[in-house]
Amino acid sequence: MPTAYIGLGANLPSPAGSPEATLATTASRLETLGRLVARSSLYSTAPVGFADQPRFFNAVIALETELVPRALLEWLLAIEREFGRDRSASFRNGPRTLDLDILLFGDQTIAEPDLEIPHPRLAARAFVLVPLAEIAPHAVDPASGCTVGQLLQSLHEKADNPIDAMVPLTTCVWRAGTYRSGGDEPGS
Repeated sequence: MPTAYIGLGANLPSPAGSPEATLATTASRLETLGRLVARSSLYSTAPVGFADQPRFFNAVIALETELVPRALLEWLLAIEREFGRDRSASFRNGPRTLDLDILLFGDQTIAEPDLEIPHPRLAARAFVLVPLAEIAPHAVDPASGCTVGQLLQSLHEKADNPIDAMVPLTTCVWRAGTYRSGGDEPGS
């Protein structure tokens, strides 16, 4: 089964509660789509683009799934709706109850109007690269041929380093959830 790496983000309360509770509940909900093999730590991150909003909570999970990418995307959008996300009422980089993005899906490259894999802004987003590198530093971005660790190193070297705006969190709600990688990361 291929491994899908999924970015999770939230900065508004949802029916599940706080953004942290939303992400913990979402991680459990994603287990219905395959086998959750790793999940990163939880991070508090500064908003990107539209700055006048609460900080985000972000994490990445690795999910082995039999779903094809299109079916996985449809499930992720349905889960977002379950947690109160209305994509028609929101704006780019605005606040949200839940955001789920397919970052990588095995070694696949897909370029369709509403589905791009790898995620088109993967290499520029510290809030996904840091947690992704935590669980899968050797996973390869098929678009660039670089490993996730190399992409993160490249981001570290930029003058406007967004990595400094990330704060790792130690929380009971997130830690009480499902399996967290102990070092043997998928994709390595």
